[in-house]
This record gives sequence, C-alpha cells and structure tokens, in this order.
Amino acid sequence: MPRTRFRLGLGVTALLAASALLPVPAQAAPVADYTITVDPTARGAAIDDTMYGVFFEDINRAADGGLYAELVQNRSFEYSTADNRSYTPLTAWTVDGSAQTLDDDGRLNERNRTYLSLAAGSSVTNAGYNTGIRVEAGKTYDFSVWARAASGTTLTVGLQDAAGPLASARKVAVRGGWAKYSATFTAGRTSSYGRLTVATPAAAALDMVSLFPRDTYRHEPNGLRKDLAEKVAALHPGFVRFPGGCLVNTGSMQDYSEASGWQRTRAYQWKDTVGPVEQRATNANFWGYNQSYGLGYYEYFRFAEDIGAMPLPVVPALVTGCGQNKAVVDDALLKRHIQDTLDLIEFANGPATSKWGKVRAGMGHPEPFRLTHIEVGNEENLPDEFFARFQQFRAAIQTAYPDVKVISNSGPDDSGTVFDTAWKLNREGHVDLVDEHYYNSPQWFLQNNDRYDSYDRQGPKVFLGEYASQGNAWQNALSEAAYMTGLERNADVVKLASYAPLFANEDAVQWRPDLVWFNNHASWGSANYEVQKLFMNNTGDRVVPSKASGTPSVSGPISGAIGLSTWATSAAYDDVKVTAADGTALFGDDFSGDASRWTHTGGGSWSVQDGQYVQTDAAAENTMVQAGDPAWHDYDLHVKATKKSGKEGFLVAFGVKDTGNYYWWNLGGWNNTQSAVEQATDGGKSTLLTKAGTIETGRAYDLDVKVRGRQVTLFLDGQQWGGFTDDKPAEPFRQVVTRDAATGDLIVKVVNAQDTAARTALDLGGAKVASRATATTLAAAPDAVNSETNTPVTPVTSTVTGVAARFTYTFPANSVTFLRIRRK
Repeated sequence: MPRTRFRLGLGVTALLAASALLPVPAQAAPVADYTITVDPTARGAAIDDTMYGVFFEDINRAADGGLYAELVQNRSFEYSTADNRSYTPLTAWTVDGSAQTLDDDGRLNERNRTYLSLAAGSSVTNAGYNTGIRVEAGKTYDFSVWARAASGTTLTVGLQDAAGPLASARKVAVRGGWAKYSATFTAGRTSSYGRLTVATPAAAALDMVSLFPRDTYRHEPNGLRKDLAEKVAALHPGFVRFPGGCLVNTGSMQDYSEASGWQRTRAYQWKDTVGPVEQRATNANFWGYNQSYGLGYYEYFRFAEDIGAMPLPVVPALVTGCGQNKAVVDDALLKRHIQDTLDLIEFANGPATSKWGKVRAGMGHPEPFRLTHIEVGNEENLPDEFFARFQQFRAAIQTAYPDVKVISNSGPDDSGTVFDTAWKLNREGHVDLVDEHYYNSPQWFLQNNDRYDSYDRQGPKVFLGEYASQGNAWQNALSEAAYMTGLERNADVVKLASYAPLFANEDAVQWRPDLVWFNNHASWGSANYEVQKLFMNNTGDRVVPSKASGTPSVSGPISGAIGLSTWATSAAYDDVKVTAADGTALFGDDFSGDASRWTHTGGGSWSVQDGQYVQTDAAAENTMVQAGDPAWHDYDLHVKATKKSGKEGFLVAFGVKDTGNYYWWNLGGWNNTQSAVEQATDGGKSTLLTKAGTIETGRAYDLDVKVRGRQVTLFLDGQQWGGFTDDKPAEPFRQVVTRDAATGDLIVKVVNAQDTAARTALDLGGAKVASRATATTLAAAPDAVNSETNTPVTPVTSTVTGVAARFTYTFPANSVTFLRIRRK
C-alpha cells in the first residue's frame, strides 16, 4: 500500500557502470513510499570482524570430489558397503585382465587396510568424479602410487578419454616392497571425461593411486581445488566452522583400531585425519558415501589461515543427534574424547616441541594456528544428557586453556521444548556462545527479523551456525538478506553467523539449498552466495541506529480448506467435521460412502475401507488429500485418526490454500519423536510450535483444531495440546546502516523483497556527506536461479549523484542494495 511521500525536492541520478546495467522496465512499475531515518550521533552495536563466516561440512560430496583436489575416486580401494550399500572396493574402477582387492597382512599399513593385487598383463582404470577426470590443455598433473612388486615390473600410466590420449603415457619402474612412486603429466588437450589407467606386465600390488592438479589453491601440496577455494576466499569470511554437522554427532564414538574391530561408521574424530595421507583412517560418511580424510584437520586449519579466517572446529560430545539421539554412557570413552579435544588445541596452538605441536610442524606448519574458539557437540536432541557432558569438556578446556571459548548449542530447531531446555541450561551454566540452527521458509525469515531484539544482552551470545531459507531462488536469498539486517542490528548478541551448507556437487546432492554449486569442470555461486558475499564484503564495524517505515502488516483471518496426510506411515481417518464459529455445519464426512469430496494432491494410496479413509502406503511421503472451501475461516475442525503402521503419525492440515501454502499439525513426526505445527509457504516449511511426543499404533485419537482470526488452538483427545497466533508481518522492506571505520563510509543496506519498487526518503540526521555514493545492487525475478550457464543474480555497481543529508532513492523491486556514502 502506498505511503505518504517524503517530499524533499532532491533527485538522484544513477550513473551505471558500463559493464553491467540494471534492467529498465518498458512501462512505469508500481511504487511504494518509505522513509529511512538515520541517527549518526548514536552508537549502535559494535560488529566483530568474525561476524560472518562459512560452515564446511562434507555433504553433497563437498570434500572428496569437491574442495579436495584429488582427481581419482576411491584411490585407496577402501570403499565399502559400510559407506553405501552399492559400494565395493572397486567402485569407480574397471579391470582389464585379473585383479582383486585384499585385506590381509600384505597391506600398506594397518590403517590403510585394503589394497589391489593386479595380475600380470592386467590394468585398472579410474573414472574420477562426475563425468570423469577433468584436465586442461597445457596444465600439469602429478601422479603418485604406492606399489610393490617382488620380482619387479614397469607400470604404464595413461591418461585418456574416448577420443584418445590426453597426455603422453608414463613408465614407472617398481621393485621390492611398498614404496611411493610418482610421475608428471602435461595435458595435451582439455577434457571433462578423462580416465586414468595403470597397467603392469608383471604381478604388482597398488594402493593410494593419486592424480592431483599442480595448480591447487595457493599451489599447496595435498591441496584444494582452486576455483572452489577461491569462491570461499572471495567472501572474506571471518571464520570457518568445520567439519560438521551431522558428521560429528552420529555413528560410533570408538576409534579406528583393532580394539574397535576397525569400526567403519564413526563420528568424525580429528586424529583420524592428520599425518601422512596414506596413514589416515577411512570412514563412512553420514550422508551415504566414503570419507578418505585426505582433506583433514591440518588442511582445514591451513585453509582458514590462508583466507584470513578464524578456525572453528566442532568435536563430538558423545551424544548423537541427526535422528540417532543416543547418549553414550562410557566414562572411559568420555575421558578419552575430552583428552582428544585438549590434544586438538595443542595440535593447533602448541609449540613445535610439544607432542601434538610436533605433528603439526612435521606436516609443514611449525607456527601455531591460533585457535581461539571450539564447539562441543552439534544439534543434540537430548539437552540434559548433552549439557552434562558439555560441562565436563568445558571444565577441562578452561583449566588447560582458559583463553579458548567453548561453544554450546540449542538443538536442531529455532524453538520448541529441546530449544527452550537447552537455552535454560546454557543460561544457567553461563556459556559463552550458543549455536542455533534452523532451516525455514522465506516467509519465516521475513517475519522474524526481530528475533534477536528481545534476547538478553547479559546472557550467552548467539552463534547462528546454520541457517537457510529452503531454496536457491532469488526469493530465498532476498528473505535471507532481509533477515541478515536483523542479525547486524543485533550484533551485540549475534556474534557469529554462517549459511549452510557451503558446497554441492550437482551430481551428488543430499541437501538443498547450498551456497556454491559445482561439477568436475565448473563452479558457480547461488543467488544466496551473492547475498552472503555482499554482506561479508561490506559489513562495517559498528551499527548506526536507524528506523524505517513499514509495509502494512498481515491482515485478515487465517483462511483455507482442510487436508489429511501421512509421512512414511499408513493411517486411517474418520468422522471429519468442519463447523463454523456460530455452530453452522460446513462439512462432514464419515466415509460411509465414497471419498468423492476429497482431492488427492500428494503421493500414496487412499481408499475407503470399513467406513474409514485409509492411506495404505507406509513408505510414501506427503500424501495430502484436500477438501472444503479455501475461503473458510473461523472454524472448528474435528478428525478421528488411527495409525496403522509406519515410522510416524498423522498430518492434519488447515488453512489450505493450495499444495504449497497451508498449515498442518504434524503428530508423531521426526521418526515418531516430536509433534509440531508447521506452516508451508510457497512449498517451504517453518515450525511454529513443537513438543516431544509419540503416536501409538492401533489407537484412535480425537484431534480438534480451533481457528479464530489468526489464533489457532489444538486439542488432543479433548485436552488442549497447544496453540499459536500467526500475526507477525512478513515485512518485505528491511534496512540496517553500519559505519566502516577504515573509510568512514556509511553503508546503507536496504532489502526490498516485493514486486513493487520502494521510493524512499533517506534522512541521514544532518551528517555531512559527499554528493556521490556507490550503489551495489542485486535484483532479479523472484524465481531466478543461478546456474553454470546463466547467472541472473549478479551484482551491479553504479554511481549515485545528488546524495545529501536528505535525499530520495528508489530501490528496485525484488532487490538488495548497498549504498556506500562517504562522510566529509
């Protein structure tokens, strides 16, 4: 709705850079009027240099086949069904002739347990990642292999694709026991379909078959893929959180040893990942593939140092999460992990003469890495059990290293019983920082810009370690940008923040959205990446207090039809009634006939059986059926529900507009451990209310939902279960102003997440400013998505004239704009 215009008589002219122009509409677009008032004399929150960072987890093949530059997949023949049911030790390899993988006393070393026995006259070929091994004409590639051949042999190593050789073959003479051999290739042409072949005329054993580009990031050995590392470096992150995530708090807490039976599904433990690569352990990855640990703790620390970021490692707390949710009860094991954590700090910070500092120095870094923060645990759903163990870790760390801050967490959600309990424990325990994680809809991020306004300024600070708005379209990035203005405004509470996940190989995706996408030959930043980059490169050092007018808030009652659904569960529904607030019957179905009044919009299989409406597919997800009028409001919904089989419980929907916009009461969700109310907006879901609880199989439940205006009350078997009021405006116009101490610039950051341009009167509170400013703008259609071949979300830099203490500027529809205004 238009606002009263702030008439100042000052025009603004944008002199756009010749290299990039914002699109000009063919006809006048709708405009709304806003005001921004800045108080340059007031002191807002100081913003730490570490405010924004990145979170690296090996998900979506972010490490092997991603940031780790190794081009050979399964180089050590360690792939196993423990990693993925489809894997064998020869996954990614093909054999010509005769070869077998062995796990016996002839192995390279006890931690590298499987090797290849290649018969005389045979060869093996590796397929690399994605479409193959990527090489570029004129570039150098370093081959190495550990081999033994009692009678001697000469290996022929070739690099080729279907069109023929990519480089001249190399001869490698092998004799005697295990030794490392190397050769160098120079690619004669470019290909993304390369294959590496190793052939032998006599029997030989092979392990650690490797091919690295010489041109890694900063030309470091055992290095990182250059384009991916450069995209992270371009963000100028204040910290790097690693290595997880669910990798840290899932699986066995045992080590990789004979005593544990060479446990292959372990939590990520740092000692497995340092030292010579051929001596590092292997492990199953929680996300369904193998971890070689070629990219390990030393490489993480080195990368953080290379890009000027603070390293922030996460260690297991011996309480599993990510759906496993078990507390390990083993005092000796707990003490070992606590000691491992102390050893990690020594590895990072200890002198080169100390036990673990010597290991670091031996890897090439005698100087300390200057570790200042460490996180214990990740998203534990058992807050009491977690915090009891956290306190033991913290006590040991603070005794040995009092300057190291120890970070706790608040579970996997932004609210609910686990969140509240965890925060209570953290406050009472005087924790330094609490790590919050949440993945919500764009609507939620627009509605919750004020989340941290009310946090206790004297309590623990917040580390927002994982967040994203459930998509890589521009509308998702816009909502995140709007939310980030609230993070900056509350920089005295929110000390660290990182989007997640960081990387995704487009052919191996377990999680969306992601910041940077790649394949074996290219990488590209998502729309979300461009937002993060803009904020990270223009953070400022202190908030300058400011206020803005708003857009009219959400109006009208919650309205919509009703729905029934299941998730990995078979359930029966009966006695569905919808009654208006005045008692008028709006709908009723006892399923004594057919189900013709219901529309099936989801998956699964529905049928009327014995007077009930039954969804019989216990594997199907989101099996929604809908009925009623989308205009209904102020009504009571009654449903009788019975779980028949499966993993979860019931989903009862109300306020249903369409397949992507509705509310539902999720009873027995998350593997039948929690119940919640979720809101779907344009397909993305956010949680409004959550409680622990389970649903019993075979028991009939009476479910009632009372909708009045924007208030909803829910009843389970006649008892009030909970309620909420959905009255937060999804404000599309957000702003924050900061000051850059180095330049003196005021940085006015404005997000306009609507289809209407925002004509804005800016009052800089009498500040004396230069008449020209620099504008950096991101603008695109809401559904725009960056890809390898098309990047519609790209920053445009322009020069703005006519800037003064009071001036007007029109922010484009669906845009993020940063104005850098120089102070006189």
